[in-house]
Amino acid sequence: MIEIERKFLVKSNDFKKEAASSKRIVQGYLSTNPERSVRVRIKGDAGFITVKGISNASGMSRFEWEKEIPVTEAEQLLNICEEGVISKTRYNVNVGDYIFEVDEFYDANEGLILAEIELKSETDEFEKPDWLGEEVTGDVKYYNSQLSKNPFKNWSL
Repeated sequence: MIEIERKFLVKSNDFKKEAASSKRIVQGYLSTNPERSVRVRIKGDAGFITVKGISNASGMSRFEWEKEIPVTEAEQLLNICEEGVISKTRYNVNVGDYIFEVDEFYDANEGLILAEIELKSETDEFEKPDWLGEEVTGDVKYYNSQLSKNPFKNWSL
């Protein structure tokens, strides 16, 4: 139940040509407490509820528990979420032995594209495609729970 991932900005749309699949995601937060966020998500035709714990010192690892729920229940829970529902398309891109999940955000986070890679250990090495940009692992402002409260459109770049 420990999630180990690294997060990167994406510097071009070239990942779309390499994507094996994509799904639309809508998600909201019942709680954005940094010590335990509770997310409700509709991904394609499936609903999920997820609890995430606080990240470790490196920002790469944290507790994660997820359970699939009926879409109708996810829709009802989205209605009582905190303000700032997130809308995005997730592209799955195979690179070597790993899958990058690349999120293209919409609405208040339009213009932001992030890639995540889940690892087996914090020391795993992996190939970095040309479209991968600066690493932002552990930078709290790029957490979806924070993007729901302080969206990309509000940042001074």
